[in-house]
Amino acid sequence: METLKRLIYYLQQWNIDPLVSPFCIFIIFSALTNFSSGNQRGSSETFNVTGILNSLQQGYDKRVRPNYAGPPVDVGITLFIVSISSMSEVGMDFTTDFYFRQYWNDNRLRYSKATGVELLSVSTEYLRNIWVPDTFFPNEKTSYFHMATTSNEFLRIKYNGDINRSIRLTVTASCPMNLQYFPMDRQLCQIEIESFGFTTAEIRYAWHTGANSVEIDQTVTLPQFQVLGYRIKSFEVQLASGNYSRLACEIQFVRSMGYYLIQIYIPSSLIVVISWVSFWLNRTATPARVSLGVTTVLTMTTLMSSTNAQLPKISYVKSIDIFLGTCFVMVFASLLEYAAVGYMAKRIETRKKRFQALQAKIIEQKKAMLEAQAGSASEHEAAKIISRVNGTPDDVSSLLPPGKDLNKMYGVTPSDIDKYSRVVFPVCFICFNLMYWIIYLHISDVVAEDLTFFKKE
Repeated sequence: METLKRLIYYLQQWNIDPLVSPFCIFIIFSALTNFSSGNQRGSSETFNVTGILNSLQQGYDKRVRPNYAGPPVDVGITLFIVSISSMSEVGMDFTTDFYFRQYWNDNRLRYSKATGVELLSVSTEYLRNIWVPDTFFPNEKTSYFHMATTSNEFLRIKYNGDINRSIRLTVTASCPMNLQYFPMDRQLCQIEIESFGFTTAEIRYAWHTGANSVEIDQTVTLPQFQVLGYRIKSFEVQLASGNYSRLACEIQFVRSMGYYLIQIYIPSSLIVVISWVSFWLNRTATPARVSLGVTTVLTMTTLMSSTNAQLPKISYVKSIDIFLGTCFVMVFASLLEYAAVGYMAKRIETRKKRFQALQAKIIEQKKAMLEAQAGSASEHEAAKIISRVNGTPDDVSSLLPPGKDLNKMYGVTPSDIDKYSRVVFPVCFICFNLMYWIIYLHISDVVAEDLTFFKKE
């Protein structure tokens, strides 16, 4: 009857004479009939789904978990990590964005497969009507759901009561870091999953597909770290309120050295090399040598302060502290070297004057003694004595043995200190670098056990 009414309506709208155009009438009638039957089928399927959802709510109490007073509910977990946006040494945390999927069975939500609907994909508003696990992240600092353009989650119910809930989350979790080998360190951060209120007698968590339960997107990159791999664990924790089932996904990060080589290691090494220029300057160029030494010391102090300002205030020594501390000692030693040169020069000059005064006194005494001998001797012997007195040298250096430098009689000369420093300082710094890099690169190369390595395509 409804189809006939539609046919008459369209004939009137299009001014078609039923006696003239029976073929057109047949086509319009067929189309309306098919359209009507299609709507009836769609309405029937919608009615089936609605009927199933309504029937599932009859006698359902969402306040009670499945299998109440029976075996615990097994909740399977999978993670797909979309991105890891940041890691903070100061805050001791890291931020990750991932799809969090939970799988469990609720036998109260079973329905007949004969309805022709094996899987129900329903709006997340339906979550208000059913029981869901009270899952949370114990080491979470902050987290939020993604709401653009709608809530990023879905709910699927299978005919046998299997439920799959997926949601997109961004979680900032705590990550205690050991910075002893910084910046050649490797950090192991984890995401912990646990029920807030249900003990192991009520809920047990497990990785849904074993080792494949965690996936990391191939495009995950960080500016200062590389993802080495991950490993999964499941264990039981004892708290004051009871024992709880907990899962952990541990991700190992390797710090990239490029930034620190360019910004810290190479500049500090060049500052040490610049401080050695003082060894080639003249000893009398006091302003140049002092200003160069003071400038390099202040530059190293500034570099050390700026480096530590970006790190937490920790009590133990880091590997970068050892390197910068050694560079500072080398630069400061270069400044002290010039002080040693000045001290030795002054000391040699003082000893030289004392030696010259003593030698002059001896010469005067010798001349007086010879003159006295000449006065009491015969005329011929007196002439010989006078010639000896006139031949007595006045220059102290002429009294030294052949090939003997006057300055070397009073210790190491200032020029010798500079010559030794030109060799000793570079050799010591090179030896330190060899030991530093060999030791720290070896002891920091530690890979966590049972690690599933992250491979980029």
